[in-house]
Amino acid sequence: MSDNKTAEAILADLNRNYVRAVDEADVAWFDANLASDFRNTNPDGTLIDRSTFLVQIGRGSTVRDIREHDVIIRVLGDFAIIHARTSYRKPDGSEGAGRYTDDWQFRDGRWQCVSAHVSRA
Repeated sequence: MSDNKTAEAILADLNRNYVRAVDEADVAWFDANLASDFRNTNPDGTLIDRSTFLVQIGRGSTVRDIREHDVIIRVLGDFAIIHARTSYRKPDGSEGAGRYTDDWQFRDGRWQCVSAHVSRA
């Protein structure tokens, strides 16, 4: 397996776990995988830092059963961009959808998420 194929496989697993960790409010997973300078753009347009994001995750999401679809992983050396579509269940039980872009950098011998941007339809 080439270096890019190895990186893509690792990033695919990290991506699956990122979505799972949002759905399950798994703060420990994020604490272990977010870069110290991580930033997140929420669906409402607010930009938050790592510590605020961890608190937000700990409160749990208002949506449930989040699933990723149409995942595109682009490895650019020690940097990678993941684009994907999501589906989920809203608090009223109806279905929702959105998109996200996560940016990952290979730092200190491992992939770390440095930024994320989430939108909902």
